Amino acid sequence: MCLSKTNPCTVWDWDSNGKHDFIGEFQTTYKETKAGTDEGKLLQWECINPKYQVKKKNYRNSGVVVLNHCKIIKMYSFLDYIMGGCQIQFTVAIDFTASNGDPRNSCSLHYIHPYQPNEYLKALVAVGEICQDYDSDKMFPAFGFGGQIPPDFKVSHDFAVNFDEDNPECAGIQGVVEAYQNCLPKIQLYGPTNIAPIIQKVASTASEEMHTKEAMEYFILLILTDGVITDMADTREAIVHASHLPMSVIIVGVGNADFTDMQMLDGDDGILRSPKGEPVLRDIVQFVPFKDFKHASPAALAKSVLAEVPNQIVDYYNAKGIKPKCVSDYESTRAFSP
Repeated sequence: MCLSKTNPCTVWDWDSNGKHDFIGEFQTTYKETKAGTDEGKLLQWECINPKYQVKKKNYRNSGVVVLNHCKIIKMYSFLDYIMGGCQIQFTVAIDFTASNGDPRNSCSLHYIHPYQPNEYLKALVAVGEICQDYDSDKMFPAFGFGGQIPPDFKVSHDFAVNFDEDNPECAGIQGVVEAYQNCLPKIQLYGPTNIAPIIQKVASTASEEMHTKEAMEYFILLILTDGVITDMADTREAIVHASHLPMSVIIVGVGNADFTDMQMLDGDDGILRSPKGEPVLRDIVQFVPFKDFKHASPAALAKSVLAEVPNQIVDYYNAKGIKPKCVSDYESTRAFSP
């Protein structure tokens, strides 16, 4: 940071719905604010709204900003946490509801073409191959929801795709792909499209990590679904709870359904709230319709889907006051896999 560089500071009127009102701005330097507080000087700046300054003839300012205290807080980066040994724990959840169509039919979203991957596989591989580079053991839990599973063919919304409930992990993204392909002929697609149970399952594991108060594991849940969810209230509740945990949720909408209602889960257009009115602590959901990337490269999809994750990770640990472990500390407690 250049100590003498002038930094623009903006002032907003905070609103709980996320639509904050701009009040004005002023400029100062780090050197000025630090020296002022060190010497016990009262520092203040006029807050100017450029629009009002042009429109209003007798406009002076929109208020005065007074600095009472200046504290230096080191903001760590995504790479600081990764270099300190933070691992990305990547989990996949796949929609096995009947609206996908019979997997034996070539029109089905789950149809396994001998020469071309379906949209589920394209999205899974594009996102998973990026995430696996941040996970040393490269073992990924994979779950399904909305399907009737053997032997009694009851509907489950969080079953292990490899049918091993005690160990749902698959070896690498290729292992997830193979488990998915092996699973399809053995289950019945059914419904409804409920995703709250799988969010709660991952949140339960993330909650255990939270209590360690170390930046060692951050959880990313990738949900692949073909339609609007049917448990919206429960899902909102689950997301609000998960926003307090080291966890992010990525939802990729597969197929040509109308996903308008899904956009509300992504906090970009306002703050998501639980049915009781509790707001999310931070925005942890990213929703992307696959059809927007149908003719784009896998890298373009992955970039869009994962764009917000580094900041979500940094925001979580910085808000908790959790510093990255230094590399030497990490290497003494945990070895990288070859």
